[in-house]
Amino acid sequence: MATEMIAMLMFGSLLAMMLTGQRMFGVIGFVAVVAALFLWGDRGGHDLAFSQAFKLMNWFPLITLPMFIFMGYVLSESRLADDLYRMFHVWFGQVPGGLAMGTIGLMVLISAMNGLSVAGMAIGATIALPELLKRGYDKRMVTGVIQAGSSLGILIPPSVVMVLYAMIARQPVGQLWLAGILPGLMMAGLFISYIWLRCRINPALGPAISREELAAVSKAEKYRLLLAGLLPLAIFAVMMVPFVMGYTRLVESSVVGALAAFLASVAKGRMNWQVFENCTRRTLAISCMFLWIILAALAFGAIFDGLRAVDFVRALFIEDLGLNRWQILILMQLSFILMGTFLDDTAMLVIVAPLYVPIVRLLEFDLIWYGVLYTITCQIAYMTPPFGYNLFLMRAMAPPEVTLVDIYRSILPFVAVMVLGLALIMIFPQIALWLPQTLYNP
Repeated sequence: MATEMIAMLMFGSLLAMMLTGQRMFGVIGFVAVVAALFLWGDRGGHDLAFSQAFKLMNWFPLITLPMFIFMGYVLSESRLADDLYRMFHVWFGQVPGGLAMGTIGLMVLISAMNGLSVAGMAIGATIALPELLKRGYDKRMVTGVIQAGSSLGILIPPSVVMVLYAMIARQPVGQLWLAGILPGLMMAGLFISYIWLRCRINPALGPAISREELAAVSKAEKYRLLLAGLLPLAIFAVMMVPFVMGYTRLVESSVVGALAAFLASVAKGRMNWQVFENCTRRTLAISCMFLWIILAALAFGAIFDGLRAVDFVRALFIEDLGLNRWQILILMQLSFILMGTFLDDTAMLVIVAPLYVPIVRLLEFDLIWYGVLYTITCQIAYMTPPFGYNLFLMRAMAPPEVTLVDIYRSILPFVAVMVLGLALIMIFPQIALWLPQTLYNP
């Protein structure tokens, strides 16, 4: 059987098995091992899974994964997000749309604590959404704000998605994280600018809090809340500054971050046995899930390396279709958006990275820069109707008065803003590359 037919059969089998509702790592790993048995017999099939498991266990930076996940859960379970939102409420609420802009700020800080978009979505939907609706904010505006803000979790370090990309693309995690900082802050700035402009044109979309309510908050309370809001930034600085300065390695910094978060929760009197048990159980569950996904991705990628399917895709793009390097890159990004309507980011990465990463390298694009493009495109795919992953997650968490039509309409302006951000990074790659190149190549 021709290589192209085997690759297409693998993809077809993968998509068909997804319809059964089985877990993603099981589907991908099963297709990979069965394909290996079919191609190379018992010995080849068994060796594939065994060798990829050892490759995974020998990847030292993977230890950072449970450390950062634990740090995020400790800060979430200690209710630090409540203090953060209260801080934004007091300091920015007097500006039209100020609470919505503060919600974006909250999402940036949550992203720096957790690295998963679902954490920002859960916190935003349970804390920010009821408060914003109660204060008369437009329901379409606020649901779009929470979805857009939560998507920053996979771009701003410590991004778990970038750890997966680093493993598959064989790129340094530290450089990828540094590459995500400026694009993440730029994206947050674009969101805030859009909210400010909309609320300036139509203040009814985001009414400011009354002077009486603001006057009821003492100066002492304002400064207490400001200190509470600066706490996650302090933890992030304690973790990242020694790493950026070269005093610690990535794994050591992750341990420092987890320990700092734990000590901060103890100092605030919010750490007890129940909170600690919840954090460790959830960390174990999420870490194991990602380990299985990475193992399945490595096995799937090894099959494609053996089949030389990359040569087939390269020939299709360059020789058969006659596309130039930028047209191929844009086509790749569009395929991510299409797949994002029914897959999550890890599934997309596992399925197409073994094909796309070698092509990006062949086209002489920077793989660090491409990792940022991939992550932003995943953000867009998450929120693109009709089947964006975040759309249905938002509907499950939103109150009954927020309909699915409202959620669809709320996200369209933010998708346009994200496309603008993506275009800026494609036109000006140094937005992503300046920080890692400066710090790693002084």
